[in-house]
Amino acid sequence: MAVAQVVLSALLAAIFAVLGVAKVLRQPSLVARTGRLGFGVRAVQGIGALEVAGAAGLVAGLFWPPLGIAAAIGLVALLIGAAVAHLRAGDGGKDVVPPLWLALIAAATAVITIVSP
Repeated sequence: MAVAQVVLSALLAAIFAVLGVAKVLRQPSLVARTGRLGFGVRAVQGIGALEVAGAAGLVAGLFWPPLGIAAAIGLVALLIGAAVAHLRAGDGGKDVVPPLWLALIAAATAVITIVSP
């Protein structure tokens, strides 16, 4: 297992655990921001649940790599969807770039997990 895999998986898991739990618990600021993108409260909670599942999958992937790869790829898809939603809402780079950076980190995590012995 590569050190980079552990570091990136832990970093992403921490980020998505916090963001996902906040969405599942309907934190008002997150609900308002995603509501502006056209998502209702239930959709926000669903996205949060996917983020929490991705975080758990990344941690479990440290022990069973196929699950970590699947979790990282799932997060990449979720983050690309977030970037597209921001673009459709007419948001600028400050809202579009963060999900794209996180998608790149998640993709790198999947690649490192695949190639590490």
